This record gives sequence, structure tokens and C-alpha cells, in this order.
Amino acid sequence: MNKITTTDIDKLATLARLGLTTTEKESLATEMTAILDYVKQLDEVDVSKVEPTSQVTGLSNVTREDKIVECDIERSELLSNASETDNGFIKVRSVL
Repeated sequence: MNKITTTDIDKLATLARLGLTTTEKESLATEMTAILDYVKQLDEVDVSKVEPTSQVTGLSNVTREDKIVECDIERSELLSNASETDNGFIKVRSVL
């Protein structure tokens, strides 16, 4: 694995808007190199016989059927409860 340099850390710190000291940069470069070397070990694991897994709990999405519920109250009566209406709709303040 390529070694992470303090120049790489400088670029990351700039993107993340972090102010790091020289000591912190050197420490992070060493630590990140060690982390990436550790993760690189996963390339050695044989996963050719493992099926791709998208979900491990066995749960699936539960949805309900859409049903139209009839209402006995007239539209005009419902709209009479609104503080302001316009052309048969409840008028509200703009959000954006």
C-alpha cells in the first residue's frame, strides 16, 4: 500500500476545513497508512463462494394496500374550518 503523506493529509484537512499542526499531520499520516494496510488484508480473503448479500435480517418491506375511505362530510363544510381558502383549496403561506 502506498504511504499516506503529510501532503495528502494537508489536502484532506483543507477539504474538511481542519486546522492541523505539523505533529497532528504526521501522526494522522502514520495512523491512516496503518489503517489502510490493515484493510488491505481483506483482499486476501477468498470470497468466491460467498453470495452477495444485500440484507441479513430476513425482513422485507411491509406495505399496505391503498384504500379509498369515503367521508360523509361535504367538502364545503370541511373548507369552512380553514382560515383561508382559494378556488376550493386550503390556502397556506408559502414555505420557500
